Amino acid sequence: MKNTFVRKISTALVTLGLVAGPALADGQVNILTWEGYADASFIKQFETESGCKVSATYVGSNDDFAPKLAAGGNVYDIITPSLDTTYTMVDAGFVEPLDTSKITEWNNIYEKFRKSAGINKDGVTYGMPYAWGAIAFMYRVDKFPTPPTSIADLWNEQYKGKVSLWDDKSAIYVAARLEGNTNIYELNDAQIEQAKQKLIAQKPLIRKYWATAGELVDLYVAGEVWISNTWAGYQSAQIKAKGIDVKEFIPKENAEGWLDSWMIVKDTPNKDCVYKFLNMQSSELGQCGVANVNGYSAANPVAAKKCMKPEQYDALHQDDPAYLDSLMLWRNLGERLEAYTNAWNAVKAAN
Repeated sequence: MKNTFVRKISTALVTLGLVAGPALADGQVNILTWEGYADASFIKQFETESGCKVSATYVGSNDDFAPKLAAGGNVYDIITPSLDTTYTMVDAGFVEPLDTSKITEWNNIYEKFRKSAGINKDGVTYGMPYAWGAIAFMYRVDKFPTPPTSIADLWNEQYKGKVSLWDDKSAIYVAARLEGNTNIYELNDAQIEQAKQKLIAQKPLIRKYWATAGELVDLYVAGEVWISNTWAGYQSAQIKAKGIDVKEFIPKENAEGWLDSWMIVKDTPNKDCVYKFLNMQSSELGQCGVANVNGYSAANPVAAKKCMKPEQYDALHQDDPAYLDSLMLWRNLGERLEAYTNAWNAVKAAN
């Protein structure tokens, strides 16, 4: 049964008349995705070889997918939500089953990912795993004589006005771990309230809640932020390229792990280009494309090994299942999704 949050989304879309299939042009792929997933460094080659034009719109949070799909008037062919959001897309009727027989590299994708409950429901597969990594933490090396090792450093009064946190419901996960609640995807009402109050107490220390990768990069480069959480690999590389020495770390309270998967928007007429796109993204071109641009790990280790140097392959934990298992991999929140989302919104609204 759909959870209450999903039912509200579906009802709203029906009321607005936005659940009809998209009317898109042939020979193109319109994607709703994360920064770097449609980078020109590999997309241009795909467009030349496939004859399919790629148009990308970017999100800053998994909470953006549902409203953007609605507000955009169904102009998207394919999306890349993370594991904690995939069921919402399925239950709201936004996406359709994936024909894995049309994806040449399907069986080379990590089995752990292919069989993940996040992309499989009632015996049907809805997503193609693409990239994965950690929601690590990051700091400016010149501002920390003693390297931080705990989430608690983001609550340290010494860094007032120099702290940033991702504008996402996963902030509840961060605060919950700091409070000693490690069952971060199954928090009860009291635990969610505890995390919410912890985040409200932190607000005077926050310079800004960052919404996009580029925004956090700019905050570090301008000297406005010294410590934050981060999409491991991507933002730190951009900051270092601008001459600012930053370092990522996994705190003693652990870090979340994420997996992004491509999902096909229901009734898209651009199936031919969509499957060409999926085949590119699961191949060497797409897998090393995202690794080189974003610094993320690839879902297809076979393709990754063919296009990565050994040192890059090792650095991205491509042959290290224990690293992935050590992370708190995001999960669908089910009926609890609305409670987490409401708590985070309450934090942002608090004075």
